[in-house]
Amino acid sequence: MLYEDEKDYIMRMIKEMVRVLFSLMLGKQYTQVELPRVNRFLVSGKNLGDLKEMADQGKINEAENLLLESLDYENKEEVTAAVLFYEYVGQMEESFLKENGYSLEEVYDGLMQIARNSGYGELVPGSLPETE
Repeated sequence: MLYEDEKDYIMRMIKEMVRVLFSLMLGKQYTQVELPRVNRFLVSGKNLGDLKEMADQGKINEAENLLLESLDYENKEEVTAAVLFYEYVGQMEESFLKENGYSLEEVYDGLMQIARNSGYGELVPGSLPETE
């Protein structure tokens, strides 16, 4: 698989996983919307907007650690916020992700972890192909 094809495939898989998780968790079709920075979504005791701001500053791994440290996988609102975080990071420029020690594969892995731990692991798209 060529590099650009691989990147496009991963991005399509991320979008599909977000769509499927939203449909399963909320029972309705997901439509991407731009959320305001300040919003009602809290995850692991942190505001989603603050986690996105950390990601914008290149502190993606730190934001992810805060996100996952006490995520309540049985709380649909927290899981929704976590999915929105990964969706947001997945839309960042790949060069920015790389400069800050992150990748699209990690976005996908994070979404898979959320799906598995929320009981939806069997219902979302499978694993990514091995890269050379």
